Amino acid sequence: MSRSVLTISNLRKEYGATLAVDDVSFSVERNEIVGLLGPNGAGKTTTINMILGVLEPSSGNIQIEGIDIATGRLQALERTNFAAVYAPLPGNLTVWQNLRVFGLMYGVKNLSDRIETLLAQFDLREFRDMKCGVLSSGEQTRVCLAKAMLNRPNLLLLDEPTASLDPATAREIRMKIRELTARGSGGVLWTSHNMYEVEAVCDRVLFLSHGKILLEGDPRTLPREHGKQTLEDLFITVAREPLALERD
Repeated sequence: MSRSVLTISNLRKEYGATLAVDDVSFSVERNEIVGLLGPNGAGKTTTINMILGVLEPSSGNIQIEGIDIATGRLQALERTNFAAVYAPLPGNLTVWQNLRVFGLMYGVKNLSDRIETLLAQFDLREFRDMKCGVLSSGEQTRVCLAKAMLNRPNLLLLDEPTASLDPATAREIRMKIRELTARGSGGVLWTSHNMYEVEAVCDRVLFLSHGKILLEGDPRTLPREHGKQTLEDLFITVAREPLALERD
């Protein structure tokens, strides 16, 4: 079994004269949470959409579990799942109905048992027959994460998973994802603008600026390596003065 669950090599995405992702290469290893960071427009969501097969790269290579998504997209995406606050589940379906529909789409075996396990794991039993549209943002986030775990993905993509959540719920979600990642055989690619969260949850971070990876390292030591006190200070410098860091 390959150590890397995700390998990206020389990835580029062009929109006419605009280069949204510029020769990006990185990997996500098993039992690792990697933070993909950067200001708005840096190329994070474009990169995630290419990994999901929503966008086609202009050039470069994406492999999930050693499978090239250009030639084995269906097989690769069977091993992948995704959650984001801007991609809520259908609000007119109940929690149980949503999990069943997506479970059928992924061909999950013993689906009823799997749903019951996830309802318990994400503290959703009392909401099973409630429509998702009437749940709180924290409850909806837990349902989205349960959906994302249905097929036991080896690659989990989380785009701002705790945005708009209260601090207690966000902490609970972070702990749950860390626990699941440590116990399983997959890895996580996590985007966030919350640097406290990134430092708490991520093993490694990549800073994107203008479509390029500018910095990479341990979120707890990387700021000091570049003369900054905190990860937030470093993020602000990446957003405002990336050329200063390139000179470093």
